[in-house]
Amino acid sequence: MPTPRALGPHDFAGDAVVVAQALIGATLLVDGVGGRIVETEAYDREDPASHSHSGPTARNQAMFGPPGRAYVYRSYGIHWCLNFVCREDGHGAGVLIRAIEPTHGLDAMRVRRGLQDERLLCAGPGRVGQALAIAHGMNGHRLDRPPFQVFAAPDPPPIVAGPRIGISKAMDVPWRFGWVGSRYLSRPFR
Repeated sequence: MPTPRALGPHDFAGDAVVVAQALIGATLLVDGVGGRIVETEAYDREDPASHSHSGPTARNQAMFGPPGRAYVYRSYGIHWCLNFVCREDGHGAGVLIRAIEPTHGLDAMRVRRGLQDERLLCAGPGRVGQALAIAHGMNGHRLDRPPFQVFAAPDPPPIVAGPRIGISKAMDVPWRFGWVGSRYLSRPFR
């Protein structure tokens, strides 16, 4: 079996919608803990639902690049969420990692999440953050250097698209992507 190809900054330099689809089936590890990405959402500065829509701020600065970096933010004051920065430096685009299929470090994830059900360990962006021990200190870190490792999908899986979840603007934009038939999605696609 060939060694999977590690993704570098150039792999994230494209349009967020394209990158979000290409990440389905990729493997994400944080300090060796993680699994296959099964659900993503794309965001772009031109998109009113994006944190970057109104321009750079202290909170969203990492989203403006360069590509191949982590943009970490707190959702609802509780959960740290992980995004992969896309496009050229200064643009303001990213991909939210919504769900992964756990494959590495399940014991650590179970302790961090306080549950045993493998299907619920990383089914949602807040759960991904907790299971992978994502913290604000990772904001702006390169995705091709520790603690992160991201490997290309060996074979692109079948993908479904639908509206994004948990936003109040541009709710009908079909920029949520998932692995068809995965039981690890945060929610089914309709």
